Amino acid sequence: MPFDFTSIMDRRGKDAIAVDMVGKEYPAPREGFDAIPMWVADMNFPVPPSIQEAIIARTQHPAFGYFSPSDAWYDSIVRWQETHNGVTGLTRDCIAYENGVLGGVISALRVFCSQGDPVLVHSPTYIGFTHCLEANGFKIVLSPLVQDENGIYRMDLADMEAKLREYKIHAAIICSPHNPTGRVWEREELAAVMELFRKYDVSVVSDEIWSDLILPGYHHIPTQSISEDARNRTAAFYAPSKTFNLAGLVGSYHIIFNKTIQDRIARESALSHYNSMNVLSMHALVGAYAPTGEAWLEELRQVIAGNVDFACGYIAAHFPGVHVSKPQGTYMLFLDCTEWCETHGKTMDEVLHAGWDVGVVWQDGRPFHGPCHIRMNLALPLSRVQEAFSRLAQYVFC
Repeated sequence: MPFDFTSIMDRRGKDAIAVDMVGKEYPAPREGFDAIPMWVADMNFPVPPSIQEAIIARTQHPAFGYFSPSDAWYDSIVRWQETHNGVTGLTRDCIAYENGVLGGVISALRVFCSQGDPVLVHSPTYIGFTHCLEANGFKIVLSPLVQDENGIYRMDLADMEAKLREYKIHAAIICSPHNPTGRVWEREELAAVMELFRKYDVSVVSDEIWSDLILPGYHHIPTQSISEDARNRTAAFYAPSKTFNLAGLVGSYHIIFNKTIQDRIARESALSHYNSMNVLSMHALVGAYAPTGEAWLEELRQVIAGNVDFACGYIAAHFPGVHVSKPQGTYMLFLDCTEWCETHGKTMDEVLHAGWDVGVVWQDGRPFHGPCHIRMNLALPLSRVQEAFSRLAQYVFC
């Protein structure tokens, strides 16, 4: 492969909480084990060279004053969305910068409803939604996803409708693909849920930050593409950060087709003066959405698919009582340890600490509303994933 997805990158002391928080937020492994970072959702792979080249080229000029988003920034987003997601009719008026997807989510919700209002969110759910909604005074109403006979997570439309009606909900968050389960929603599912939102006049925030990280055999369907009504009631949020490992540079964007919603969210975002683009972040996106970035992404998808196949196969073969719904997108696993813990008389805390003790730095799934779950990041070289699962087999699920 022309890109390097096999070297083990030393991130210590390089501004990476994935490793620098080990021994602080997460216990350090016992002697004889190194830490394998499998928690925070960034990748342990070097970015495509076009990103570094774009940033370095800009730093050659010694002035970094006030600026506006460039034509290249807008054009890169329009081309990327058309090429990768089939989005048509997208103009720069529909695109605006966001410091982060969660900040954009809150700006949208402040437009769609008032503090104290209920917001429908699926469970399990991304911990960031929980934190930012609670911190900003919104009431979270959870609608649990249900697993079908094949273990695939699905939205429970009857439960959603009952809660929309009972709580008089007029704002909802869709995570597409879903974090933490890795479910890629099908067009028919999205059509059904958007019809439900139309029926109850629910404004929709669609977090599509994972939309580039789709595994082979699946395809991302933008929520706004479902119907003209969906196009006009939805604020969608994207970023190159998950796709290209750019979270530390900060930079997201929204796509909104409804002019009234555009204007109101722009006003809401401007009130705190927080929503200002970093010039290097702008150039990083242009470098990421370049042809080299596209080629890198195609290889990355194959690498993640291989890691997912290995991990899910290993769990099925070696960890009886541990269940996982094979993700269709993202690079995260959501392990259900309920049966294993009951069979072995272990608590979730004991399982988590047993992993940390041997350097498998995984994440407690309970804050994601997984009562006996663990969230694992597979965006590492395969050799590291294999080593982590070997340790789990020998020291944890044994």
